[in-house]
Amino acid sequence: MAARPQIGIFGRRNAGKSSLINVLSGQEVAIVSDIPGTTTDPVRKIMEIPGPGPVVLIDTAGMDDLGLLGEKRVLKSREIIQQVNLAILLFTGNYLGTYEKNLIEDFRLHEVPFFLVHNMSDKVQLDTGIREEITGTYRTDILDFSCKEKENKGSLIDLIIKNLGPSPFKMHPLLEGLVRQDDQVVLVCPVDSEAPEGRLILPQVQIIREVIDRRAVAVVLQETQLELYFHNITHDKGVRPVLVVTDSQLFGKVERMIPPDQPLTGFSILLARSKGDFSTLLEGAGAINRLEDGDRVLLMESCSHHSTCEDIGRVKLPRMLSGFTGKDLVCEMLAGLDMPKRPLQDYALVIQCGGCMITQRQVMARIREVKKAGVPVTNYGLAIACTQGVLNRAIEPFGTI
Repeated sequence: MAARPQIGIFGRRNAGKSSLINVLSGQEVAIVSDIPGTTTDPVRKIMEIPGPGPVVLIDTAGMDDLGLLGEKRVLKSREIIQQVNLAILLFTGNYLGTYEKNLIEDFRLHEVPFFLVHNMSDKVQLDTGIREEITGTYRTDILDFSCKEKENKGSLIDLIIKNLGPSPFKMHPLLEGLVRQDDQVVLVCPVDSEAPEGRLILPQVQIIREVIDRRAVAVVLQETQLELYFHNITHDKGVRPVLVVTDSQLFGKVERMIPPDQPLTGFSILLARSKGDFSTLLEGAGAINRLEDGDRVLLMESCSHHSTCEDIGRVKLPRMLSGFTGKDLVCEMLAGLDMPKRPLQDYALVIQCGGCMITQRQVMARIREVKKAGVPVTNYGLAIACTQGVLNRAIEPFGTI
């Protein structure tokens, strides 16, 4: 679900969040009850919206939940704010109180687009003064809505489309400025225990598709065929590739197998350039050279998967970091979209995965939180290139950063 736009539904208990989810999806996916606090953990539902396409609706716990367990539910709901591409804030009875205003401040703090829904308008219609306060003070949209009057659904979807804007998971082109029509691109795609059976990993598929869209030629091979390929084009005067893109783990090996003047980069580095704050991530890679014994390094993966002895984030990258720095480092792994329980300031470096399974906004939100803590942040591909001694060559195709 992570690669689809995420829409969070927020508000107090019994504001009608679950009912709104059911109206939007056209299914009874969220439990509706008059008992406050029925929704505990966030509930997710995929639906199709014209324009944005598939989106994920997230039903959150009431922000006025009480007790120790209630506080944990509220904390979980607040974490969702950092993950969503759009927030819908529900309130009822023309009452815009502290909870709602605090949520609005959170939306602004995390730069999340939002609008308000005055729910249960079949009981109490929206007051003109409240409407003017919302549109004037908060500069956002407000909809008077009733889950019992489903003809309102069209107006609600229109506001979602308007505030969601362009596709939140649309990236800048991966090969922008690097590949033109009729160019040849070599993609080095190893098949190891981490590769999905019978499939390529998502970044490889994305780049193949973009090469095709650019009317260029993709040559896909494993590293074992790379020397033969360059031998053949040298002797047979074949077309020289404009770029070699490799799995980051093979940087050092691939560099030795290709001509020294052959442009080279990695899948994960292209993702960093397309999805993240590339200058910040590049600067963060330099922090690897400053690591000391006992420093904590946080590796953040955006998806969960079964790990193996060849796992890049849990096994290979920590080993590369220790081998390159010669330091005794404490490497910790965090999978999923949540931030760590330990304060970010406890880490000397944070390394984010390529982020192929999450939206650009979600990648940027994670980078922003680490930057706010004053901690260097980079990504897997840049970190690996640094440890393999090929960082400068891997970013050279991009020109001046």
